[in-house]
Amino acid sequence: MQRTTPMGTGTVVDVASKNNNLKTFTAAVKAAGLTETLAGRGPYTVFAPSDAAFAALPAGTLDNLLKPENKTQLTQILTYHVVSGIAPSNKLQTGSVQTVNGSAVAVRVNASRSEITVGGAKPIVPDVQASNGIIHVIDKVLMPPKAASSMGGM
Repeated sequence: MQRTTPMGTGTVVDVASKNNNLKTFTAAVKAAGLTETLAGRGPYTVFAPSDAAFAALPAGTLDNLLKPENKTQLTQILTYHVVSGIAPSNKLQTGSVQTVNGSAVAVRVNASRSEITVGGAKPIVPDVQASNGIIHVIDKVLMPPKAASSMGGM
């Protein structure tokens, strides 16, 4: 996990939209109608999948999720990547955290803190600061239990 310096000022949405590795995440947030929410007061911890993470989804999955008729499912998936409060990587602990989606996601931290996973995803750029929270860029799209079962267990 590489350490990073703050990418700039602005809300979680502002910071994500300026990150060239979060273009798909930003487009998905817009398609789900979550821009205003994530630009709100917060604070939020966002586990934002990288563009490569979205590209690794089965063919057609992302295009399907971005369709207006699938907005509810997309919202359910994206809110599974958001936790209320600020959780920098050095404060994450093994256990589970409640997401804004309402489902819990498992966090695993090894003893040396050299490996952290959230729902099986690894933070590739942790601790990106925003005015209303923090972003951890992760290497996998997390699927909440309900969405995973309705999408064939992705």
